[in-house]
Amino acid sequence: MKAASINDLKQELLALPPKKVLEICLKLARFKKENKELLSFLLFDAENEHGYVESIKHELDENFAELPRINWYATKKSLRKILRLISKYSKHVANKESEVEMLLHFCTKLKVLGNEYYYNQAYSKMYQQQIKKLNGLVEVIHEDIRYDYKRQVEQL
Repeated sequence: MKAASINDLKQELLALPPKKVLEICLKLARFKKENKELLSFLLFDAENEHGYVESIKHELDENFAELPRINWYATKKSLRKILRLISKYSKHVANKESEVEMLLHFCTKLKVLGNEYYYNQAYSKMYQQQIKKLNGLVEVIHEDIRYDYKRQVEQL
C-alpha cells in the first residue's frame, strides 16, 4: 500500500468533522508508543519546552546513575540507548537549541564519568562523534546564542 502525501492527508483531514479527526488521532496513539509520546508532547509539553528539556535531562541523569560500571559492553549499550532517547526526544521538539542542550548534557555527564571511559576507544569515539554533531548543530542556531554554546562545547 502506498502512503499518501502530506498535502493529500492535510486536505482529507480538513474535510473531516472534528469528531472523526479525534477518533483518528486516538487510533494512531493506540497503535504505537512513539505516536503516543509525540501526541503527549504536543498536547501537554509543547508550550513549556524548557521544562520538557529539563525533565529529559533529569531522565538522562537517572539513566547515567544506572549505568553498569563493571561490564564495558553493557555500559556501551546503555550509553547508546541514552543517545537513542536523545535523538527521539529531539525529533519531538524540533528545536535545535533544545537538541544542543540535551547533547551538551550527555557529553558533560560522559566526561564526568571519569578517565576509565576516556581511554576506552569506543567511548572516546562516541564522545568525539557527539562533539562533532554538537559543532554542526551550533552552526545552525541563531547567532546570539551560538557564541554561548560554542564556549560550552570548547570547554568539553
